[in-house]
Amino acid sequence: MSNIVEYDLIVIGGGPGGYVAAIRAAQLGINVMCIEKRKSFGGTCLNVGCIPSKTLLHSSHLYEQSKNDLVNYGIEINGKVSLNLNKMMANKTDTVEKLTSGIAGLFKKNKVDHSFGEAKFLDNKTIEVNKKKFKADKLLIATGSVPSTIPGIEIDEKNIVSSTGALEFEKVPKKLAVIGGGYIGLELGSVWKRLGADVTVIEFSDTLVPTMDKDIAKIFHSTLTKQGINFMLSTKVESAVNKKEEVEIKCLNFLNNKSEVLGFDKVLVAVGRKPFTHGLGLESLNININKNGTIDVDKNFQTNVAGIYAIGDVISGPMLAHKASSEGHVFAEQLLGNKPEVNYQCIPAVVYTEPEVAWVGPTEKDLIKSNTPYKKGLFPFSANARGKTTGETIGSIKFLSHKKNDKILSVHIIGAHAGELI
Repeated sequence: MSNIVEYDLIVIGGGPGGYVAAIRAAQLGINVMCIEKRKSFGGTCLNVGCIPSKTLLHSSHLYEQSKNDLVNYGIEINGKVSLNLNKMMANKTDTVEKLTSGIAGLFKKNKVDHSFGEAKFLDNKTIEVNKKKFKADKLLIATGSVPSTIPGIEIDEKNIVSSTGALEFEKVPKKLAVIGGGYIGLELGSVWKRLGADVTVIEFSDTLVPTMDKDIAKIFHSTLTKQGINFMLSTKVESAVNKKEEVEIKCLNFLNNKSEVLGFDKVLVAVGRKPFTHGLGLESLNININKNGTIDVDKNFQTNVAGIYAIGDVISGPMLAHKASSEGHVFAEQLLGNKPEVNYQCIPAVVYTEPEVAWVGPTEKDLIKSNTPYKKGLFPFSANARGKTTGETIGSIKFLSHKKNDKILSVHIIGAHAGELI
């Protein structure tokens, strides 16, 4: 008798792409197994990414509001507003546990089998996990991504940390360096700045979040500077070394070609993310991998090997949870012969700082580069009645429409609730 358990579909990865694909496929009558290397579902997003960081962003914003802003609305707090970091972290952990267990409940409800452990391809139809073998005609790779690193800088998750370590600090750092001025660095930098850290963001390029519209980025940079975050743009980090009392960073400023040595309690390396496919055994199947490490797929998410598919952060496109979820849903529908498509032009991006920044569609620079004729409309939040009533007047909304037919090409927002507005 064979000891290989067979399914119609095996999904490798229980994150926002994988669990959505598995659940939707099961709802459509497909016999599904989902394999997750962690001991809980939800991937990076729920466990050490979007959810814990947004929880801390919200908590730290409430703390800062209570200290500095509520008095302006006639709310006076008798006594000192103090920080209980242990309780704030416990709330974050509780939120994560509730959401990850919720996915386990959805798996049970929709009859999705699962296995915890690291998956490895034995051939194009067989997977091994914990010395057990599973087989399916269709296999979906949804293993997500991991933090990118800088050559020569060793992350120890204690003093030199990735985003994972920055979510677990036991006390507020006195001085925190954030290497990278993208989404992750600015969000986590904002958290620790609000809680009392002296934060310096060191960015290689001459602007924050290079994919952001330049007009919005200028307002963003100015606003965060006023909040007390220090910025070193056009600066390369050459080394970061643990000393007895601090982490010593050596930087090179491109504008004046001068080197500088700085000391910090903690250093967050937030220079983006890279696809995670290590240990899957893809090389033995000769699956095509792009130069940037992503898995090459066609419009139906199929690799060059028949029956093996990939979605989410391991394929090209923005590394966003909602992008992965959309692909997971569409993939499951396509297995049944349905023909939905992901509209990649309508996938929004959001930075959950304060104010928030959100956009969908190309930047003004992109339109100029593509020779697309366009018109621009700007409206400041300071002229918005809702903004006036809440005191949230920082920011603006920018529309870019086609010059000939007024079709909306993109929208870029900086201001309160931008993520919801987009």
